[in-house]
Amino acid sequence: MSSPDPDVLPDKQLDEMAESAKQATALLKALAHEGRLMILCHISSGEKTVTELEELLGQNQPAVSQQLARLREEGIIEARRVGRTIYYSLADGRARAVLELVYDLFCAKADRSS
Repeated sequence: MSSPDPDVLPDKQLDEMAESAKQATALLKALAHEGRLMILCHISSGEKTVTELEELLGQNQPAVSQQLARLREEGIIEARRVGRTIYYSLADGRARAVLELVYDLFCAKADRSS
């Protein structure tokens, strides 16, 4: 009888890997939009309202709200209501880690050259 091939993963590990890949794909798809990425960059420094994000992004309320809705659906951000104002903040530590990496790769160099 031959020994098991070390390159072949057991079914359980394959299932776990597939689930991890599915979760990673969902996160990366949500981040793979310039508007959503900009929202997350602003929110990563502290919670923001839709009005604050409109001003920071130079976009109208429907456009910002649409992107916020997608980020909420994915569980990347969360909302906190105070009266009529809703504050958005980062809810997913994995998204924060990806944002930090993106910042280090693409933004830190620009900051150093200014």
